[in-house]
Amino acid sequence: MKTYLVGGAVRDRLLGRTPGDRDYVVVGATQQAMLDAGYKPVGRDFPVFLHPHTGEEYALARTERKSGRGYRGFVVDADPSVTLEDDLGRRDFTINAIAEDEDGSLVDPYGGARDLQERVLRHVGPAFVEDPLRVLRAARFMARFAELGFSVAPETTALMRSMAESGELADLVPERVWQELRRALASARPSAFLRTLRDAGALAAILPEVDALYGVPQRAEYHPEVDTGIHIELVCDMAARLAPGDDAIGFAALTHDLGKALTPADVLPRHLGHEHAGLKPLRVLCERLRVPTEHRQLAEAACREHLNVHRYDELRASTVYDLIARCDGFRQPERVRRMSVVCEADKRGRAGLSEVEYPQGQRLRDALDAALAVRASDIAQGRSGPEVGEALRRARIAAIATATGKKA
Repeated sequence: MKTYLVGGAVRDRLLGRTPGDRDYVVVGATQQAMLDAGYKPVGRDFPVFLHPHTGEEYALARTERKSGRGYRGFVVDADPSVTLEDDLGRRDFTINAIAEDEDGSLVDPYGGARDLQERVLRHVGPAFVEDPLRVLRAARFMARFAELGFSVAPETTALMRSMAESGELADLVPERVWQELRRALASARPSAFLRTLRDAGALAAILPEVDALYGVPQRAEYHPEVDTGIHIELVCDMAARLAPGDDAIGFAALTHDLGKALTPADVLPRHLGHEHAGLKPLRVLCERLRVPTEHRQLAEAACREHLNVHRYDELRASTVYDLIARCDGFRQPERVRRMSVVCEADKRGRAGLSEVEYPQGQRLRDALDAALAVRASDIAQGRSGPEVGEALRRARIAAIATATGKKA
């Protein structure tokens, strides 16, 4: 029985990044031997155990054989005769197929260390095509590592394209798609996620509402990048820059312009009413991927209101109040604050405009804070029922007007 550190912890150390969770593979052991040593079983689909003291994961070396469609269609063999090289050979990418011995020496049968140095994301072997989830994982790794100069090996892109063409991506469980998507949106370069999927012909299967935006023209005086799909890439990257790690803001950035794909051809490159047209495809996407409620509500608010926030300086105090109320901002103020960041990402996510100022976001947040400072208890004396609500509305509009210099 021999234990090796594997996966992301080894990869990240070799990249000079702080490793996350430490995972281990155990060679030459049985499940009973692990139990006898005090390890706690947690694996449902294959034998994984938690260390009795550290809580770190230890998995028995295993091989996998395709037995059906989808990412669960595998037969697992965790016999003690399975070698370390066998176990590493079932992994997705060479950079994740490196093991570290107890003395710190590397076991790297598939050239992962070389690919790390050359900044290449390459599949380990032909079994890559057996798991459709790996297409999404490739795109998500690119969202994380593109800023380090990584690219996908051409032969890996070709395999991903064949997987997309096979139709097997349709078998992916919505929760797993959402898990990979939200991790990509929380990464440094979400655009690389979209670009990798699109290069492999997979974006239309995963996010057809977003794929439909590519090739849709916008007015060049407002959008020098012209192509709406490119605009979405820029907005997602700007959102990652303004709110690192916030996948809710990232999701709203991704979906704020879905309505532009529905603009009639004879109207292009104008997109009148796209902010309202985008709500229907957004809701379809959210239902399909079972997007969490708060992500959905923020995305709907940003889709519906981003043009109003852009023209904030033209709005009266009462209109600003109504905007905040439509977003449920008096009960959920953080939603409005996050929405203001999405709107800034939209404005700055355009070719050549990444450094423009966007005072509208801060002004909306200032108006929100001024309105929130007025509480129902402050104006309830001598009033009851609907009178309290109307008086509170008037007082909050007045507070917005006073704080921002706007007409009520």
